[in-house]
Parts: sequence; structure tokens; C-alpha cells
Amino acid sequence: LKGKSLMVTAGPTREPFDMVRFFSNYSSGKMGFAIAEEARRRGAEVTLISGPTFLEPPPGVRFYSVETCLDMREKVMEQFEKVDAVIMAAAVSDFRPANFFRKKIKKEENERLNVELVKNPDILQELGKIKGEKILVGFCAESDKLLERAKEKLRRKNLDLIVANNIREEGAGFEVDTNKVFLVDSEGNVTPLPLMSKKEVAAEILNYLKKILDKKGKR
Repeated sequence: LKGKSLMVTAGPTREPFDMVRFFSNYSSGKMGFAIAEEARRRGAEVTLISGPTFLEPPPGVRFYSVETCLDMREKVMEQFEKVDAVIMAAAVSDFRPANFFRKKIKKEENERLNVELVKNPDILQELGKIKGEKILVGFCAESDKLLERAKEKLRRKNLDLIVANNIREEGAGFEVDTNKVFLVDSEGNVTPLPLMSKKEVAAEILNYLKKILDKKGKR
């Protein structure tokens, strides 16, 4: 990947609704960080944009820490023109609270609390509309109809590759060090991978990305 510039997103986002509480998810950031580390090892210039995690950024990558979906969107859009490919491994919150309370909400004052949520922008879908010759790789974590939903997302978001995993499967998904995924490309090819470490999955994703980059380079 020498001479290529790559942007990787990782981790969860946090969507605050008062001074101490937020909505988030179980993403650890391990998959995105593994991809960034392996891409850098292969000689790519890597920008890593991550939500809150407990991980140390890999050496040699340009690192940006963000909190919310809107923060991540701003940083991704700012860096997008500078890269050849984007791997969107972050688990970005689909929704955020419509209102932020500038205090701690007291449980003594509320027997029941209703929080209105509004939809967050779909960063990857936005990139798909302006991608030009750039390569876009997305992730799809589902509990059922995995390949059907992965193919639909790939088409709707104008992606080159989507990495799909079933979060019901043991050893796959959030917080663990392993993953079991399918790689689905824009030509309809489906490559199932066995259960392996996230570092090994990162290598497989980057092997596939290299093939796509080489194919585009020959056009």
C-alpha cells in the first residue's frame, strides 16, 4: 500500500443527553485500530479517526479523537479529499437526543423520563454520493438477514466493499479480539472468512482493498 493514503474510522460515538449521561454502543475500536496498524505496516499513509476507546493509537498514524457522530462527520469530511480510500469501521450512533440538558437530570425529580431522539446523518452514505474514484469500505453488523442487508447497504451507500458480521455469533462483533465476517464486493462476490483474530481480519480486508485499488488503477 506504499504511496496510498487511507482514512480509517473506529470505535463508538457518544451522544450526550445531560451533563453526565450519554447514549453509546459496545464498540471497542479494536477492528478499526487493527486495520489502521496493518495499513501503516504495509506502507500506507494512515489517518485514524476514533470515538472514545481505551486503545493507544498505532505508531505512525495521524490520529484524531472525536466524541459524537457530528464530530466524526466534520473530521471525516475535512480529511476526505486527501485520501485514496476510506474504511468506515466506526460504530456511529444512528440517533442522538434532540435536546441536551445543561445539568444532571435528577432521578428524584422524575419517575419516568422520555428522551426524544433524532436521526444522525449517515456519514458513509454522504461519502458515497461524492466519492468519485475513491474506494469506500463499510461495515454491517446485524443479528439476522446478514447478507441480504449487507448487499442492500452496499448498493444504497455506493460502496466498493462491505464487511458483514452476525453479532449473534460467538466470537464475532463488539468487544472481543476475534471476528467472523463475510466480504461482499460491488460485483456481488461474497467471500466468507472463518473465525480469526481481528488483526487477521484486518489483513484480509486490506488484501481485498489492494485488489480493488489495482483494478481501478488499470482502467
